[in-house]
Amino acid sequence: MSEQVAPPPASDAATPEPAVDTPQAAAPQQAEPQPAAETPQAAEPKAEKSGAKKALGIVGAILAVVVIAGLKFGVASAIGNYFNKDETAAAKAGDCIAELPEVTGTEQETVDGAKVVECTSTDAAYSVVGRVNDQNEAQANADTTCEQFFKEGEQGYIYSSIEPGKTGYVLCLTKKA
Repeated sequence: MSEQVAPPPASDAATPEPAVDTPQAAAPQQAEPQPAAETPQAAEPKAEKSGAKKALGIVGAILAVVVIAGLKFGVASAIGNYFNKDETAAAKAGDCIAELPEVTGTEQETVDGAKVVECTSTDAAYSVVGRVNDQNEAQANADTTCEQFFKEGEQGYIYSSIEPGKTGYVLCLTKKA
């Protein structure tokens, strides 16, 4: 059995670690006391780097799983709906809607960005006088959908939010006085 003995460290060089920890190798290190802060600092960056790499690997794996799940289960669609939510979905009779494009006669126009506003706001242009849920496109386009909510001689407007092939809601609007 052979033992290795390290030469004594130079006063201006960093202390190398001995290859084998033996009583003879430990004696020179005890002769020159090292500040306690030097030894832990040398070990810390190695631990931080490996810990950071592990954390980055874990985050990457989680992100990959989320992307795959999103593609498979339509999470991207749900996230898109969150950012492009329908601001009139909760509108009810008594609420007010901000200005919409002027439509004359029986024309229909696609509108983006309709939103509910305070009725005291200067942006309030329409009053919601009625709401009809669970309507398909044909029902929403019928002249009778909001008839019960409009007073005789009053000009009314119909705002609907219905995805093709599905059902949605219809808001019956009048110009705000």
